[in-house]
Amino acid sequence: MDDVLESPPAPPDPRASDTLARLASGALLLTGAGWLARAVWEVRLYRAGEPASGVPDQGGGVHRPLNALENSYHLVSAAGSVLTLLCAAAFLMWLGRVRDNARALSGRPPKYAGIWVYLGWVVPVVNLWFPRGIVADAYRSSAPERRLPFVVNVWWGLWLAGLLGGVLQQGNTDSVIARAYSGIGPLLAADLAVAGAAVAGALMVRTVTAAQTARLAEG
Repeated sequence: MDDVLESPPAPPDPRASDTLARLASGALLLTGAGWLARAVWEVRLYRAGEPASGVPDQGGGVHRPLNALENSYHLVSAAGSVLTLLCAAAFLMWLGRVRDNARALSGRPPKYAGIWVYLGWVVPVVNLWFPRGIVADAYRSSAPERRLPFVVNVWWGLWLAGLLGGVLQQGNTDSVIARAYSGIGPLLAADLAVAGAAVAGALMVRTVTAAQTARLAEG
């Protein structure tokens, strides 16, 4: 997996790194707030109870009109999805930058090829450890004398918990509404795990970037 075919990295730019870190951490916090809002609306659905007309998707291609609360949940869910996409873009830009910085600082190829910065999140099985590995490799290459920050493992553990919850709760928004009426526990657990991962991820981004910035200052 050594990235031997890549061109030499550009010189590290602390200002660009800090800008991308602020962008990524801010996007993570906004995304976490979006998932918390989703959890709040699911609690509202659970407390309201299933309407006498039944769930929105009644089977056989029949969908009843949404009530006001269900319609607002669709809006909250859509907003959370948009925030998640924007957050993914910001995070990947930051991850590519810290990986390149680490390569320039250490003078050796990264452990994982550049394509895994993107594919590592979506390829089954390897997505269980490659993204964390890229972050850990960048940190260790930038600050070899320091231990890997604990927040990296907190972030990744919460992300995996949220990922598992998302797999178990697959379906469209109407099916999620139906599950909120019948049993909210798994939905809340998944939402809170993703929100926690977003907060821990914001702290992780700032911690890794600060280590690189300190190393560049020493240089």
